[in-house]
Amino acid sequence: MTDQGTQGTSHGPGGAVADSVDRRTLLRGSALAGAGVLAAGCSTAQAEIPSPKAAPNSARFDPRNWESIRAQFSLTRRYAHFSAFMLASHPAPVSAAIKHFRDGLDSFPQQYGLGMDDFRRSDDVRKALAGYIGTKAEQIALTDSATMGIGMVYAGLRLRAGDEVVTTEHEFYSTHEALRLRAQADGVVVRTIKLHDDPARASADQLVARLKAAITAKTRVVAVTWVYSSTGLKLPVKQVAAALAEINRRRDEQERVLLCVDGVHGFAAEDVTMQDLGCDFFMTSTHKWLFGPRGTGFVWGGPEAWARFQPVVPSFSMPAFTGWLTGRPPTGAPGDLATPGGYHSFEHRWALAKAVEFHQAIGKARVAARIRSQSDRLKEGLAGLGHVRLVTPRSAELSAGIVCCAVEGLKPEEVVGRLFEKHRISAAETPYRESFVRFGPSIVTDPREVEQVIRAMATLR
Repeated sequence: MTDQGTQGTSHGPGGAVADSVDRRTLLRGSALAGAGVLAAGCSTAQAEIPSPKAAPNSARFDPRNWESIRAQFSLTRRYAHFSAFMLASHPAPVSAAIKHFRDGLDSFPQQYGLGMDDFRRSDDVRKALAGYIGTKAEQIALTDSATMGIGMVYAGLRLRAGDEVVTTEHEFYSTHEALRLRAQADGVVVRTIKLHDDPARASADQLVARLKAAITAKTRVVAVTWVYSSTGLKLPVKQVAAALAEINRRRDEQERVLLCVDGVHGFAAEDVTMQDLGCDFFMTSTHKWLFGPRGTGFVWGGPEAWARFQPVVPSFSMPAFTGWLTGRPPTGAPGDLATPGGYHSFEHRWALAKAVEFHQAIGKARVAARIRSQSDRLKEGLAGLGHVRLVTPRSAELSAGIVCCAVEGLKPEEVVGRLFEKHRISAAETPYRESFVRFGPSIVTDPREVEQVIRAMATLR
């Protein structure tokens, strides 16, 4: 064990550390330099690198014109990309920002990338995300993926042996595995329920009622997904939050049920804020419907939710280093303390603000409407084909961008293969025990390509 008293007096002049350690002191501190952390970050001779600009051969960006928006992506036009959110293509402004930061890191990594620059750029990313989701930057922890955020939240929640987590059988692997590992570690009980018998026939009342009925006196967490990648069903999170609020009114704070949401397929496909959702924790990647840099994500938590969380990975934040140098538990913004430390793909993380800027230039409401109109038409067209079973609910209340279906007599992988080889349509099959064909209309597809999908699906008999 580390002797905190000894640690608190083992650095700095005369064997003592001042009570107040500001950023400049930390960045110049010999302890950090000796450890190789933030070394030379405080140099006044910062490299002067111009702001990122679009690549010379990129099309001029007109956010009011959908063809101009599509032209910002380097996606081949030989195919219709209805699965572009898996390993997303970067739009030109994001690619330019990544290159800008990478060039700076490659040319003079210590001067350009470490110390105050990282703090400042990461703060800029948090502020951009906060503006996008309508919250405060201090409540956002940056991650490298949704899976990192999901694992971090479920590992870090202050739960005791016997406390219950209620989840569903429809969750993606990351949630199920994170909860299994937590239960294995310290005896937390995970209870898994079935939300619906048929997603296409589900109702908001039914979904909320089944979740509410599963809550017991020992339940402390509800772990769900906003838009299920298995079926395209969108959980009415706001109604779930309201139902839990009724239960929580009769509970002490430490017994309150936290609503934790995997938001990857709703984030940037729906025009909502965290207040609109009403959840306690929200975990997502940003490379899907936002088309942000690959390898980026974040966790948002409300103040009461963060108060019930214990960081599980050391943070490379100013409050964390201050605590280490003074031998005291760190105090600071929960988003700072919860952000996993270490060295990341910083050129991607820092470029995330550009992805937010790109979407905001188009308009969140316009993006959501574009996705909605295409998915609605696709569902309508598929529902009119006798050999196709639509899995995703038709209503906007219970669906978002993802559209899932099954074709009579064909396995999902056969459908995806034929679409790709014969019709130049890139789709996917869902990676679950019960698999379906999955389409994702987005800002890189257009209405003509939606009609192309419907015509192609009509031939698959």
